[in-house]
Amino acid sequence: MQNQWVGFWTASKGPASEGPQGKLDSVAGWLWATLVLVTLWRVWAAWMLPVTQDEAYYFDWARSLAWGYFDHPPAVALFGIGTRLAPAAAFAGRLGTILAATLLLVVLVRLYRACNLRGNELVVAVVVACATLPGLASGVLATPDTALGLAWALALHEGLAALRGERRRWLSAGIAIGLGLLSKYTMVLIGPVFLGAILWADPKALRTPWPYLGGLLALLVCGPNLLWNAQNDWLTIRFQFGHGFSTETGTLVTNSLPVPTGDHKVATTLSSEHRSVAEGLGGLLDFLGTQIALWGLLALPAIAGLFRRHGAGPKQGLTVFDPAARALLVTGSLFPLAFFALVATFSEVEPNWPVIYLSAAAPLVALAAARLRMWVLAAAGGNLLLVGLYVLHGSTGSLPLPDGYNRILRETHGYSELAQRVATLPGPLFSDRYQIVAMTRFYAPHRQITQWPGISRPSEYLRGTIAPTATRKRIEQAGGFWYLGRRVLPMGIPGFSLRSQNSLYYCMNGGLVETPTGAAQPCPDPLHRWQLFAYTADGMW
Repeated sequence: MQNQWVGFWTASKGPASEGPQGKLDSVAGWLWATLVLVTLWRVWAAWMLPVTQDEAYYFDWARSLAWGYFDHPPAVALFGIGTRLAPAAAFAGRLGTILAATLLLVVLVRLYRACNLRGNELVVAVVVACATLPGLASGVLATPDTALGLAWALALHEGLAALRGERRRWLSAGIAIGLGLLSKYTMVLIGPVFLGAILWADPKALRTPWPYLGGLLALLVCGPNLLWNAQNDWLTIRFQFGHGFSTETGTLVTNSLPVPTGDHKVATTLSSEHRSVAEGLGGLLDFLGTQIALWGLLALPAIAGLFRRHGAGPKQGLTVFDPAARALLVTGSLFPLAFFALVATFSEVEPNWPVIYLSAAAPLVALAAARLRMWVLAAAGGNLLLVGLYVLHGSTGSLPLPDGYNRILRETHGYSELAQRVATLPGPLFSDRYQIVAMTRFYAPHRQITQWPGISRPSEYLRGTIAPTATRKRIEQAGGFWYLGRRVLPMGIPGFSLRSQNSLYYCMNGGLVETPTGAAQPCPDPLHRWQLFAYTADGMW
C-alpha cells in the first residue's frame, strides 16, 4: 500500500529515477505533507475570509450560467456554482476554486517529475510553486486565474511530452489550451511559448500536422465562447483588449435610462493617452518590483540561489534539464514576463496578469536554490504565516495596520449590513458601481438592484441578463427610484427630482449608522461612506 501511495507521485514517463527506496519515500512524504498543509490552509482561509467584491460579481454569474460574460469567459462562473448551495456563503462559492488549486498542485508534481527533478529539487519546486503570494491566494479567492493556472500547467505537461517525440500529445495540449481560453484569454500566450520551445527543441515538428491540429482543437474547445462573442458584438474580447492595452474599444449598448448630467459622470473607458519615455520606464520598474514582491519572503532564497549558482557554476548531483524541458521552462518563464513588461511601458498592468510564468519558473528556481532547501522552506512558512495573519485581519480587523493596508477590510466589510438596510426599500434600486450591486445581490439575493448606465465603467449588469433591465417607463410607473453610491453630491438625472438624501457610514466597531447628509460622522475613520438618494419622477409631487 505504501508503494502505491508513493507511485501516485512518482509515476511518470520522464527519464528520472529516484534512487534508493528510502530516499523516494522521504520525497513522497514531503510532497504529501506539502499538499495536505497547503490544502488545509486554503480551506481555513476560504472559510474565514468574507466574500470580496469581484467574487460576489462572479458568483452572481454562477446563478445564470452562459458561454460568456462582459468581463471574462465562463469558467470562473462554473467554478463558483457552489454558491447555489448556499447563496450568501463565500465558502460554498469557493469550493470549485479549492478543488482546482488542489488539482493544479498534483499536475505540477507530475510536470516537475517529468522535467527530471528529484529529491530536494522536486520538493523545493513544489513549495515554490504553491507558496508565493499568488500561489497561496489562487486556492482561496475565486478568480479566473485559478482555472487559467490549471489549464496552463496541463498544457505545459502535455507540451513537454510532445517536445520529447510524442507529437500526438499536441492534441491533448490543444485541448488544455482551449480550456484555458474558456478561463481567461491570457491563455493565448501559450502559443508563442510553444512555438519558441518547438523551434528550440524539436523544429521538425512544424513539418508534421500535430501542432496545427492541436491549435485547431484549442479553437474548437473554446468555440462556444467565440460564437457567444460573435452573437454579442465581440463584447468580452473588446473589453479585455481595451482593459489590457488601454485603448478605446467602444461602449456597451444599454437600456433607455437617461445619463446623469453635470460633473458627476466619470470615464467609462480606460485612458489611451501615450506615455512619455520616463513614464514608460517608471511603469516597467513598477511592474518588475511588483513581480518580485509577489514572491514574498521566497524572493530572498530565490535570488540568493540564482546568484550562487551563477557564480559557482553547475553543481554535481543537480539536475541537468534535457533540451525539451529546458526549452519549455525557459520560454514558459520568460515570455509572459517579457510580454507584460513591454505592455507595462505603455499601459497599466495588474499584478496578477503575468503570474502564469510561475509554473515554469519554479523548477528553474528550485534547481538554483536546491542547496538552500531549509531557507526555502522557512521562507515558504513565513509567507504562509504572513498571509494567514492578513486573512485573519480581513475576517476580524484585529491587526493595527495603517489605513493603506486595509483594502481587504474595505473589500469585505459593511456590505452585509448595507444589503439588509436596502433590502426592504420600496421601488427600483440602482448603484453607480458594479461592485456595490454585486455585494448587495450576494447578501440580499432577492433584492432587485442593478447598475445605472453612464456613470462608471460598464459591467455584465447593464446587459440585463443576470439582473433585470430597468427601463424609464418602469421607473416612472413606480413613481421614482433609489440610488446608492459613494458620491456626496446628488446627480442631475433628466426627468427626475431629488426627494431625500442620507449618509450611510460603516464603522468597524459600531456597524452601519445612517445619518442625514451633512451631519457629523459617527466615528473618526469610517471604513465606508455611502449615500442613499431617493428620486421622484417629475410630475409625481
